[in-house]
Amino acid sequence: MTASSPKLEIRDLQVKYNAKDDNSIALDQVNLTIENGEFVSVVGPSGCGKSTLLKVVSGLLQPAAGTVKLDGKPISGIPDEIGMVFQNDALLPWKTIVDNVRLPLEIKGMPRKEQLAEVDRLLEMVGLKGFEHYHPKQLSGGMRKRVALSRTFAYDPEIYLMDEPFGPLDAQTRVKIGEEFLELWERVGKSVLFITHDIEEAIALSDRVVVMSKRPGRIKAEFTIALPRPRPFYEIRFDPLFKEMQKEIWACMSEEG
Repeated sequence: MTASSPKLEIRDLQVKYNAKDDNSIALDQVNLTIENGEFVSVVGPSGCGKSTLLKVVSGLLQPAAGTVKLDGKPISGIPDEIGMVFQNDALLPWKTIVDNVRLPLEIKGMPRKEQLAEVDRLLEMVGLKGFEHYHPKQLSGGMRKRVALSRTFAYDPEIYLMDEPFGPLDAQTRVKIGEEFLELWERVGKSVLFITHDIEEAIALSDRVVVMSKRPGRIKAEFTIALPRPRPFYEIRFDPLFKEMQKEIWACMSEEG
């Protein structure tokens, strides 16, 4: 990566779900860059292609046209530098919490003693010390989400791709987990592409919020979030600038019907 290269660069992206039918275009002429350490959230109407965009960046879906580059190199297959966090926590139910979190470390070939030390550090960081030998079904939804985040942090990717990761949680747990994640992210400072339908969540987390149009999805507008960091995930919502940004983004989205 050169000094001037963005972490992620998407140019003239088009995605079709049926190559012979122009009505099946999911994304069209999408252009987006994410700088190193930048947190970018994408919002837009249902069906606009937000999750499709993540699938392309992760290498799970091939575009019909355009390019996607990570650190200046075209994405081919599923890059090792990418970490995914889904709505579903995707934990392995037969493995303990320790074994779920240490899985990426084991795949990397880290010695077992170092694996366990790193897992211990991560579980303490997310407040799950003492639950090491539990299985996912024994934990609440919020606790499972913390395990999933710990596993992604253990993987230590260059960029985090997050598809409405807090969506299934109740409102109180969502705020709590969002607050914890924001604190964790501000420590590591990696690039994030975050998909959400929640404007408040997007503003509270992000350096920039991207609004997509209805299908076929295009980048309609971008908003720089000039709120200082570190930020309190919930209390920042009472800041006048936050309220102004919320109003502007909502007006932009509401035009899409």
